[in-house]
Amino acid sequence: MVLQRRRRIKPAADPGAHQASPWAFAGMVLMAASFFLYAASGLIAPWWAVVVLILGWLFQLVLCFAWWTPHPKRLPVVGVVSMVVWFCSLVGGAMAFGWSA
Repeated sequence: MVLQRRRRIKPAADPGAHQASPWAFAGMVLMAASFFLYAASGLIAPWWAVVVLILGWLFQLVLCFAWWTPHPKRLPVVGVVSMVVWFCSLVGGAMAFGWSA
């Protein structure tokens, strides 16, 4: 018994290491809410502006996917910026190009 090999046991991983951050979920909720704003832009903006807006929203969504694990606290900021960009784009378009419903 003295000469038997003992199996080494790996230390347990940090239990909190694999938990998703609530900030990431909050950011995705804001992105989902902003999607409806972008999708309804066709009531005011021309089709080409809506396409540009949706492409910008898709870029922000991919950015959120990329930052999900490494930077979860940045996702709510991206969601709020998404709404601010939408608002400024429609107000700016209405002022500069005369977009109206």
